[in-house]
Amino acid sequence: MQWTLVIPLKPLTRAKSRLSDTAHDGVRPGLALAFAQDTVAAALACPAVADVAVVTDDALAGRELAALGARIVPDTPRAGLNAALAHGAAVVRASRPESPVAALNADLPALRPRELTRVLKAAREFPRAFLADAAEVGTTLLAAGGDRELLPSFGSDSRARHRASGAVELGLDGVDSVRQDVDTGDDLRAALALGVGPRTAAAAARLLIPEQ
Repeated sequence: MQWTLVIPLKPLTRAKSRLSDTAHDGVRPGLALAFAQDTVAAALACPAVADVAVVTDDALAGRELAALGARIVPDTPRAGLNAALAHGAAVVRASRPESPVAALNADLPALRPRELTRVLKAAREFPRAFLADAAEVGTTLLAAGGDRELLPSFGSDSRARHRASGAVELGLDGVDSVRQDVDTGDDLRAALALGVGPRTAAAAARLLIPEQ
């Protein structure tokens, strides 16, 4: 079974505001794009993934991610992250009604295809399943089988909210690259320690990132 991944990406000028302690306004859009490019490239290299749909209205991001092989879905609801994900899943299911769908964060620059394969393989065992982030508060991946709605509830405390919605939490070890999203400077340092993709590595090399 192969999955379609739905990846949401807000306009780059508004992305990653919590990285302001590490990257100034002129740098953050490029950094957010690099995160998304490395995430999409790793996802498309995963044998468990059939295709990737990126929900975004950002023209530059759309061009760059389409060049990697992603399908670009305009964010027509323009009503936030969860509405974008529900819309993306609906667009995918309109042409492939039985397709298993998984929402994946766009800020996983250390993502490893092999680890993503393990997570998606585990998710096949449940109607809906999710993976908590490295901080054990949020969610980096939410999966739904072909006969189930995605029902995304991302945002603050999404781990608890996805669990309350009936999704099964995947208790996997050794999938740190799928858990390590990047919202803060500390998150970026953790991702760099795991080993990020080439675009993030190039963008981060232009930053002065102090040691912890």
